[in-house]
Amino acid sequence: MLSSIGSNIKQYGILFLEQIPFLAYLFIMIETKTFSPNGFNSFAIQAYRLVFGRILPQSLFRDKIPAEVDRKAVKGKFDLEIVSHCWGYANMLTYQLSSFVNYPPTKLNLTVTVFYAEEDTKTKATLDFFSQITMPNITWNFHPLSKGKLFRRGIGRNMAARSTEADWIWFTDCDIIFYENCLDSLADSLQGEKGSLFFPKEEKITEMLKDDDPLLSNDAQPQVIDIETENFSLYERDKSRDKARGAFQIVHGDVARAIGYCEKLSIFQTESDRWRKTYEDTAFRWLLGTDGEPKHIDGVFHIHHVTKGRYKENSQLSKVRSNIRLSQK
Repeated sequence: MLSSIGSNIKQYGILFLEQIPFLAYLFIMIETKTFSPNGFNSFAIQAYRLVFGRILPQSLFRDKIPAEVDRKAVKGKFDLEIVSHCWGYANMLTYQLSSFVNYPPTKLNLTVTVFYAEEDTKTKATLDFFSQITMPNITWNFHPLSKGKLFRRGIGRNMAARSTEADWIWFTDCDIIFYENCLDSLADSLQGEKGSLFFPKEEKITEMLKDDDPLLSNDAQPQVIDIETENFSLYERDKSRDKARGAFQIVHGDVARAIGYCEKLSIFQTESDRWRKTYEDTAFRWLLGTDGEPKHIDGVFHIHHVTKGRYKENSQLSKVRSNIRLSQK
């Protein structure tokens, strides 16, 4: 009874919000169980990575994955949800959201979910701006979280996985751009597929950009902008890294709804006082039992940037890591 009522509220709430674009960020999201910050969590994550994740079966830490034969295979137009987190990267988020406006899909219905914190005023202003833009086949779903929940990316991804009504859900980062024909070529490539996890076979990336690069200096005011493709080059991925990395996890909706995103690994559902390295992305692939399958998808662009949000600004560690990243090609 209660679940039926909740379903009806969600259904009619969405219909209502679709008529009022500027309220899109009030889209109803399932609240999943999270844990308060504690001093042992970082140690527990390393223990999982180095020991327990190598000797214990995945089935202890997830619900049953639906058999492939029982999963829905899309034919024709279908529903896709793209999920990002943003903290302090309004400049790059602007490119991402602009790419949906500049190149809206025609072969799928897209829900754009962005998790953010109210304290990040530039990101909030960017989301408020785009929520006023109505595009065919696109629904904005901008969802505020406390900083503690936002900084542990597994929390938001788990909420999205459990809440999604889409046929497929793409977990990504706010520095990924969905350029011309990206979404329609994805729609073509997923026709009839029942696999659990896919990723783009290739992407185009910038050089490692410093904070003062003109490409990253667009957040003075919210706007719709586009990239200059000559600033990007084809990224030749080493075979050892040929897998569904954190920004490129395209998951079957039936699988996402069934197991969430590292939901039963409490270490990845524990709030944090700062942005954390996303070990949960690797754990999620481990839970699925696959690194994913590559798909040819057009127009996947990646802004490669020096500054990482998980390091304290101007700290010694931040400077060391920035120098390391600058030395990377």
